[in-house]
Amino acid sequence: MRLTRRSRVLAAAASLVAAPLALCAVPAAAVTGPASAASDTTHAYTAQIIVGANDRGCSGVLVDAEWVLTAASCFAADPAQSLSVTPGVPASNVTATIGRTDLTSTSGAQRKIVELVPRTDRDVVLARLDRPVTDVAPATLATTAPAAGEELKFAGYGRSKDEWAPLKLHTGTYTVDSAAATTAAVTGKDAAACMGDSGGPVLRGTGTSAQLVALNSQSFQGGCFGTDETQTSTAGVTARVDDLKSWIDSKVGATAITDFNGDGVEDIAVADAKATVGGKAGAGLVRIVYGAGKGIAQIDQNLDWVTGTSETNDGFGEALATVDYNQDGYTDLVVAAPGQAASGAAGAGVVDILFGGAGGLGTGAVKSQHLEQGTGTGAISVSSSEAGDNMGKSVAAGTTAAGRPWILIGIPGESVGTAAAAGMAFYVYGDTSRSLHQDLPVGVPGAPEAGDRFGASVSGDGNFFAIGAPGEDLDTSADAGQVALFSHTLDADGRPTSIGGVVQGSDGVTGSAETGDEFGAALAMTAYRASATAGADTSMLAIGSPGETTTAGGAEKADAGRAVLVRINADSTWTYLRELRQGEADDTVSGTSEANDRMGESLTAINTAPREVATTASLLVAVGTPGEAIGTETQSGAIHVFSMVGAAGDNDLWIEAGDGDGIPGTSKAGQRLGESIHFTGTHLYAGLPYGPSTYGALYALPVGNVIPGGTDGAVTTYQPGTGGLPAAGSAFGNAAR
Repeated sequence: MRLTRRSRVLAAAASLVAAPLALCAVPAAAVTGPASAASDTTHAYTAQIIVGANDRGCSGVLVDAEWVLTAASCFAADPAQSLSVTPGVPASNVTATIGRTDLTSTSGAQRKIVELVPRTDRDVVLARLDRPVTDVAPATLATTAPAAGEELKFAGYGRSKDEWAPLKLHTGTYTVDSAAATTAAVTGKDAAACMGDSGGPVLRGTGTSAQLVALNSQSFQGGCFGTDETQTSTAGVTARVDDLKSWIDSKVGATAITDFNGDGVEDIAVADAKATVGGKAGAGLVRIVYGAGKGIAQIDQNLDWVTGTSETNDGFGEALATVDYNQDGYTDLVVAAPGQAASGAAGAGVVDILFGGAGGLGTGAVKSQHLEQGTGTGAISVSSSEAGDNMGKSVAAGTTAAGRPWILIGIPGESVGTAAAAGMAFYVYGDTSRSLHQDLPVGVPGAPEAGDRFGASVSGDGNFFAIGAPGEDLDTSADAGQVALFSHTLDADGRPTSIGGVVQGSDGVTGSAETGDEFGAALAMTAYRASATAGADTSMLAIGSPGETTTAGGAEKADAGRAVLVRINADSTWTYLRELRQGEADDTVSGTSEANDRMGESLTAINTAPREVATTASLLVAVGTPGEAIGTETQSGAIHVFSMVGAAGDNDLWIEAGDGDGIPGTSKAGQRLGESIHFTGTHLYAGLPYGPSTYGALYALPVGNVIPGGTDGAVTTYQPGTGGLPAAGSAFGNAAR
């Protein structure tokens, strides 16, 4: 036989005198060994993978609820020449069927593969699923190499000895001949791996104690259907994975990045909601900076694929959120224009979902989806656009723990009954939506009253979400504020479940509800694991109260502000934890409470290691204090970063312009640093839309820069007039995602 695979791969298997074909060159079927019974779930984590319209087939193994390990050769353009695989969204539609030993059954789950993370040193790729698989236990990774003479079990959906495309999982036994750094040479004891078995699991042990040692990679395919009868060898090569645990953990345990073009490189959307577009002041725009130097794009309402037209004071980009809403692997951008006139009503507001694609936002088959009251489906369609509704004044988006994308839209100016600006929110999922407000018979706390502004702030994670009503009156205290809590669990009407509310002065929350506190003016939530035995089904919620009067030096400081932390437990109860505020000059918290600091006017939270038990360095909240005076410079602003699980004064870091953490220059009056902040898994984005640069700027501070004792990294500056960004705008950096 002639060589058909690269010599560098074969060097690991000296016993092979001729190279096998790539195992994924045909539609998937099964190893020549015995078929598994339909009731046998021993190898339920094995996946059948189909590329395109049965262009290629291979096997794989579930190693995490959202990730499968499989062969890179399944996705390589020409696996006989190169195993190179482009990271990011696959070039073709790829489906994975997991937990279905008998492919004619309905057991297990079928998922779409939406991201590839290849190895460059072996025939291995990590593939992300569009939704988690919750009813199949992932395989356990081995931690020791295969040893010569060891017997290993293998499985796959490739050809059998007498069928081209069998409908059942087949298994066999290997004897290990030798092991190299990234491969192991094997011989099938009772069967050979066949076409379609590439990427299938190679296991040590049996039953629940089995450990994943390697993946099927190459085989002589002796006895496989369609193989020349003179070829009887069952020898092959497997790709080792026993040494890949740290690599796998780093990938599956990372926070998702914003990736509008699906190339595996982080992108950033930066809003300038006050920018002039087409001569219309305040119309607003969003600039997209694609990672890896792939260009800059401007998105506004004058584009033919964005609904509407740029008009004065639309405020397009005043609020942003990101989510892969159509679950195709490309990040989608949610853009609000709360000042947009709709149905003739000034300031009614609209929201658009701009879909990602291979060429970036707006390049896919479906480019955008417009959300406007009185149109579409669900609660949004039966609501009416009214003047001053400000739909989209706040937006949040994400994916539930079960994998369902959601969008939350605040409409604080909405009238409920006769109560003007009582406020409400839309919860959007799939092709429908539901309304949430304080006049529903579903336990939403409070009652609709004029000026409550329910929906002025929103935030959520995979477990829960929260809606702020900073204008809520409590007893005789006007604008004291309140926060409503919800679970993503839907009731019989498809509406999220209310799980209660939070106000100051009750259920352990320190302080009391006072006039002008604006409790709930800002919110930030993130999920986390509280212990090694718990799942990531607990959430941490930060609540801003920028109008809070605090005491320092024996004197009251009006509008000094603060934030409080609340833990939302897995059983949907909640527990008050602590307050975050600047206090006395001699306490352990950085800074001192001063009048008009407005601490807590903005918030952002992140869990940088969502699969791990939370630590003081991984669970963070940044608290904006845009009214902070630095020296004599009023409203210069500052950012205060705290650990959400550590004592406030022992794990905090203060950031102001020019202090060395990453914001350049010096503090100047009116800059309001801290008004625009956003955490990702890698950076804290801090906007300075009001100067000192002419058009505004955005700074990306590595997370190490904002953790006490962290390792500082280079700060990235996004500023109009530099780096390819047009020298134009009015408030660049007012929001970023």
